[in-house]
Amino acid sequence: MKQLPFYIVDVFAEKKYAGNQLAVFRRAGELSGTEMQALAREMNFSETTFILGDEERDQGFDVRIFTPAEEVPFAGHPTLGTAHVIRSEILEGQGDALNLNLKVGRIPVTFSIDGRIWMKQVEPEFGKQHDAGTLAAILGLATSDIDASFPVQEVSTGLPFFIVPLKTLGALKIAHVDRERYFALVKDSWAKGILIFCPETHEAGNDISVRVFVDYFGVPEDPATGSGNGCLAGYMVRHRYFGRESIDIRSEQGYEINRPSLLLLKAEDDSGHIHVSVGGKSVTVARGEFV
Repeated sequence: MKQLPFYIVDVFAEKKYAGNQLAVFRRAGELSGTEMQALAREMNFSETTFILGDEERDQGFDVRIFTPAEEVPFAGHPTLGTAHVIRSEILEGQGDALNLNLKVGRIPVTFSIDGRIWMKQVEPEFGKQHDAGTLAAILGLATSDIDASFPVQEVSTGLPFFIVPLKTLGALKIAHVDRERYFALVKDSWAKGILIFCPETHEAGNDISVRVFVDYFGVPEDPATGSGNGCLAGYMVRHRYFGRESIDIRSEQGYEINRPSLLLLKAEDDSGHIHVSVGGKSVTVARGEFV
């Protein structure tokens, strides 16, 4: 394997050593998928990305995303963190927009003057609704902890998740996954991850609190999940969670595993078409070279 420059980035982080860690490899076009998977296992973050070349192709930068267990077509914090590296390291801080060519398709990313990076996700798809009791049992909760005003539903903006509405922060804090029941559920399901959320928060000024469990991909709990929060944003607009057809909110995640994260969610229902954008800050914490 040739020498490869790499970067470690904290994504959806308001400061260093928070948010979700990401490893980004550059000039990785000569690597095989097997080699990429081995590097992702070596880094052992929720995801590792590979920028295939320093030049644009088809109006975007080709990028592949791997969890420790397998390649995925889309993920949120890798999209923003990789765009941060491309702009800062390849484009030398120039430009306010770029595209990533991912397995799910082209994802536009924009950079705002406040330091936040935004991605426009693909339009949400809404899948099967599930019995609240089934998910409660998987999460070690009582069925009454789940908010019956809204469905438990599979949703995707590129990567599907079970969206589970809880009533209280207390229930969110104590949730824990029964792995046997979890794997039985996801074995034949479209979604492999579970996102739980509630309208109570750890920090004043935030609107919702979130946790995400993705053991299927080798990540028992994710600190900040842009793909899952994108699904959640679409779900909230579809089901009028806040009683309106658009949202512009602050989502906190990662507090239960000491990686506090902040994700900004925007979504609107435009005549039946739901548009979703997710934003946040990224901070480079290390750069080096694999040999």
